Amino acid sequence: MGNPSLDFLQSKFNISKETFVILKNLSTEKTLKTGDYIIEQGGMSNKLYFLTSGLMSSVRVSEAGKEYTKNIYSPINFVGPLSSILTKKPSQLAYEALTDCKGYEVDYEEFFGLTETIIEISNLYNRVLEYLFLVYERKQLESISLNATERYQLLKSKIPDIDQQIAQYQIASYLNITPVQLSRIRKDLKQN
Repeated sequence: MGNPSLDFLQSKFNISKETFVILKNLSTEKTLKTGDYIIEQGGMSNKLYFLTSGLMSSVRVSEAGKEYTKNIYSPINFVGPLSSILTKKPSQLAYEALTDCKGYEVDYEEFFGLTETIIEISNLYNRVLEYLFLVYERKQLESISLNATERYQLLKSKIPDIDQQIAQYQIASYLNITPVQLSRIRKDLKQN
Protein backbone atom coordinates (compact mmCIF):
# COMPACT_ATOMS: atom_id res chain seq x y z
CA MET A 1 0.00 0.00 0.00
CA GLY A 2 1.35 3.45 -0.96
CA ASN A 3 1.74 6.59 1.09
CA PRO A 4 -1.54 8.60 0.75
CA SER A 5 0.29 11.93 1.13
CA LEU A 6 2.83 11.04 -1.54
CA ASP A 7 0.11 9.63 -3.80
CA PHE A 8 -1.90 12.85 -3.45
CA LEU A 9 1.07 15.12 -4.13
CA GLN A 10 2.19 13.01 -7.09
CA SER A 11 -1.27 12.82 -8.65
CA LYS A 12 -2.25 16.46 -8.10
CA PHE A 13 1.12 18.19 -8.42
CA ASN A 14 3.41 15.69 -10.15
CA ILE A 15 6.20 15.78 -7.55
CA SER A 16 9.02 13.30 -7.38
CA LYS A 17 9.78 11.03 -4.43
CA GLU A 18 12.94 13.11 -3.86
CA THR A 19 10.90 16.31 -3.50
CA PHE A 20 8.47 14.50 -1.22
CA VAL A 21 11.41 13.54 1.03
CA ILE A 22 12.53 17.20 1.11
CA LEU A 23 9.01 18.28 2.09
CA LYS A 24 8.69 15.54 4.70
CA ASN A 25 12.02 16.59 6.24
CA LEU A 26 10.83 20.21 6.26
CA SER A 27 7.63 19.29 8.07
CA THR A 28 6.73 18.20 11.56
CA GLU A 29 4.20 15.45 12.12
CA LYS A 30 1.37 16.88 14.19
CA THR A 31 -1.58 15.38 16.05
CA LEU A 32 -4.51 17.56 17.09
CA LYS A 33 -7.33 16.69 19.45
CA THR A 34 -10.90 17.77 18.84
CA GLY A 35 -11.16 21.47 19.70
CA ASP A 36 -7.45 22.24 19.23
CA TYR A 37 -6.61 25.28 17.14
CA ILE A 38 -3.70 25.68 14.76
CA ILE A 39 -4.41 29.42 14.97
CA GLU A 40 -7.09 31.49 16.64
CA GLN A 41 -8.91 34.40 15.03
CA GLY A 42 -6.72 37.49 15.39
CA GLY A 43 -3.59 35.40 15.85
CA MET A 44 -0.44 35.29 13.75
CA SER A 45 1.33 32.18 12.53
CA ASN A 46 3.77 31.19 9.82
CA LYS A 47 2.60 27.58 9.88
CA LEU A 48 0.55 25.74 7.28
CA TYR A 49 -0.94 22.32 7.85
CA PHE A 50 -1.21 19.36 5.47
CA LEU A 51 -4.22 17.42 6.79
CA THR A 52 -3.96 13.63 6.40
CA SER A 53 -6.77 12.48 8.72
CA GLY A 54 -9.69 14.06 10.56
CA LEU A 55 -11.80 17.15 9.91
CA MET A 56 -10.88 20.79 10.46
CA SER A 57 -12.69 24.07 9.91
CA SER A 58 -11.93 27.70 9.28
CA VAL A 59 -14.33 29.90 11.24
CA ARG A 60 -14.90 33.60 11.77
CA VAL A 61 -16.80 34.84 14.81
CA SER A 62 -18.49 38.23 14.41
CA GLU A 63 -18.43 40.91 17.10
CA ALA A 64 -22.00 39.88 17.90
CA GLY A 65 -20.77 36.32 18.52
CA LYS A 66 -22.25 34.71 15.39
CA GLU A 67 -20.08 31.94 13.97
CA TYR A 68 -19.47 31.71 10.21
CA THR A 69 -17.78 28.58 8.92
CA LYS A 70 -15.83 29.38 5.77
CA ASN A 71 -14.68 25.84 5.14
CA ILE A 72 -14.67 22.28 6.42
CA TYR A 73 -11.47 20.48 5.46
CA SER A 74 -11.24 16.75 5.01
CA PRO A 75 -8.14 14.75 4.12
CA ILE A 76 -6.05 15.25 2.12
CA ASN A 77 -5.99 19.03 2.21
CA PHE A 78 -3.99 22.18 2.86
CA VAL A 79 -5.17 24.11 5.92
CA GLY A 80 -3.94 27.34 7.43
CA PRO A 81 -3.92 31.13 7.45
CA LEU A 82 -2.33 31.71 4.03
CA SER A 83 -3.92 35.16 3.63
CA SER A 84 -2.57 36.19 7.02
CA ILE A 85 0.88 34.86 6.18
CA LEU A 86 1.00 36.62 2.81
CA THR A 87 -0.28 39.96 4.14
CA LYS A 88 1.55 39.69 7.48
CA LYS A 89 -1.71 40.68 9.22
CA PRO A 90 -3.64 38.85 11.96
CA SER A 91 -5.76 35.95 10.77
CA GLN A 92 -9.40 36.79 10.22
CA LEU A 93 -10.22 33.12 10.75
CA ALA A 94 -9.69 30.51 13.42
CA TYR A 95 -8.57 27.07 12.25
CA GLU A 96 -9.92 24.33 14.53
CA ALA A 97 -9.82 20.55 14.65
CA LEU A 98 -13.42 19.36 14.52
CA THR A 99 -12.27 15.78 15.18
CA ASP A 100 -8.94 14.27 16.17
CA CYS A 101 -6.59 15.08 13.29
CA LYS A 102 -3.19 14.12 11.97
CA GLY A 103 -1.03 15.85 9.45
CA TYR A 104 2.17 17.73 8.80
CA GLU A 105 2.99 21.26 9.85
CA VAL A 106 5.27 23.32 7.60
CA ASP A 107 6.83 26.71 8.24
CA TYR A 108 5.83 28.84 5.24
CA GLU A 109 9.04 30.90 5.24
CA GLU A 110 11.22 27.77 5.23
CA PHE A 111 9.14 26.26 2.42
CA PHE A 112 9.13 29.49 0.40
CA GLY A 113 12.90 29.78 0.83
CA LEU A 114 13.25 26.46 -1.01
CA THR A 115 11.29 27.85 -3.98
CA GLU A 116 14.26 30.12 -4.70
CA THR A 117 16.78 27.28 -4.97
CA ILE A 118 14.86 24.15 -6.00
CA ILE A 119 12.90 24.45 -9.27
CA GLU A 120 10.60 21.51 -8.49
CA ILE A 121 9.61 23.14 -5.18
CA SER A 122 9.00 26.42 -7.01
CA ASN A 123 6.82 24.61 -9.55
CA LEU A 124 5.00 22.84 -6.72
CA TYR A 125 4.30 26.17 -5.02
CA ASN A 126 2.79 27.56 -8.21
CA ARG A 127 0.67 24.46 -8.79
CA VAL A 128 -0.57 24.47 -5.18
CA LEU A 129 -1.62 28.13 -5.51
CA GLU A 130 -3.44 27.31 -8.76
CA TYR A 131 -5.12 24.34 -7.05
CA LEU A 132 -6.22 26.45 -4.08
CA PHE A 133 -7.62 29.10 -6.43
CA LEU A 134 -9.65 26.48 -8.32
CA VAL A 135 -10.97 24.99 -5.07
CA TYR A 136 -11.93 28.47 -3.86
CA GLU A 137 -13.64 29.34 -7.15
CA ARG A 138 -15.57 26.04 -7.19
CA LYS A 139 -16.79 26.67 -3.62
CA GLN A 140 -17.88 30.22 -4.51
CA LEU A 141 -19.84 28.93 -7.53
CA GLU A 142 -21.48 26.25 -5.38
CA SER A 143 -22.54 28.82 -2.80
CA ILE A 144 -24.24 31.03 -5.40
CA SER A 145 -25.72 28.35 -7.66
CA LEU A 146 -26.87 25.60 -5.28
CA ASN A 147 -29.66 25.75 -2.74
CA ALA A 148 -29.11 24.60 0.85
CA THR A 149 -30.31 21.03 0.18
CA GLU A 150 -27.97 20.70 -2.80
CA ARG A 151 -25.05 22.12 -0.79
CA TYR A 152 -25.77 19.62 2.01
CA GLN A 153 -25.93 16.73 -0.45
CA LEU A 154 -22.64 17.86 -2.01
CA LEU A 155 -21.02 18.02 1.44
CA LYS A 156 -22.34 14.51 2.19
CA SER A 157 -20.91 13.23 -1.10
CA LYS A 158 -17.49 14.57 -0.08
CA ILE A 159 -17.72 13.47 3.58
CA PRO A 160 -20.39 10.73 3.74
CA ASP A 161 -20.29 10.27 7.53
CA ILE A 162 -20.07 13.96 8.44
CA ASP A 163 -23.34 13.79 10.41
CA GLN A 164 -21.74 11.29 12.77
CA GLN A 165 -18.43 13.19 13.05
CA ILE A 166 -19.35 16.78 13.89
CA ALA A 167 -22.16 18.73 15.52
CA GLN A 168 -25.22 19.77 13.55
CA TYR A 169 -24.61 23.48 14.26
CA GLN A 170 -21.15 23.19 12.63
CA ILE A 171 -22.62 21.71 9.47
CA ALA A 172 -25.40 24.33 9.45
CA SER A 173 -22.86 27.13 9.88
CA TYR A 174 -20.87 25.83 6.91
CA LEU A 175 -24.06 25.66 4.80
CA ASN A 176 -25.02 29.17 6.01
CA ILE A 177 -28.34 27.96 7.38
CA THR A 178 -29.75 27.42 10.88
CA PRO A 179 -29.65 24.03 12.64
CA VAL A 180 -33.48 23.98 12.38
CA GLN A 181 -33.25 24.38 8.59
CA LEU A 182 -30.68 21.57 8.49
CA SER A 183 -33.02 19.30 10.47
CA ARG A 184 -35.80 20.01 7.96
CA ILE A 185 -33.48 19.24 5.03
CA ARG A 186 -32.44 15.95 6.63
CA LYS A 187 -36.07 15.05 7.34
CA ASP A 188 -37.13 15.87 3.76
CA LEU A 189 -34.26 13.84 2.31
CA LYS A 190 -35.16 10.82 4.48
CA GLN A 191 -38.80 11.01 3.37
CA ASN A 192 -37.87 11.20 -0.32
